[in-house]
Amino acid sequence: MAAAPPPPSCCLVALPPHAKDGLVVFGKNSARPRDEVQEVVYFPAADHEPESKVECTYISVDQVPKTHAIVISRPAWLWGAEMGANEHGVCIAKVENHWFR
Repeated sequence: MAAAPPPPSCCLVALPPHAKDGLVVFGKNSARPRDEVQEVVYFPAADHEPESKVECTYISVDQVPKTHAIVISRPAWLWGAEMGANEHGVCIAKVENHWFR
C-alpha cells in the first residue's frame, strides 16, 4: 500500500519535560490560501445578556451566558478560528482529516 500524503496542515505540541521551564508549546500551520490575511485576535472574558445572539459568518446562534478570554488566529473575513487558546490553557486547532476515505 502506498503511503498517504501528509496532511496540508500540521499541529505540534511539546509537553513537559520536553519543553523548557515546564511550559506547553502549541503551534499549527494553516492550510489557508497564502495571500489570505490572518488575524491574531484577543477577546476578553465576558458575561452576556440573556437571549443575546452571536453573529457568525453566515448564521447567528444563541450566546452562552459567560465566555472565557481567548487568543485566536483566523482568516480576517471569517468568524471562528484556525487555532487558539483560552485563559485556562485549553488549545484548539482546526485540522482537515485526509487520513480516512
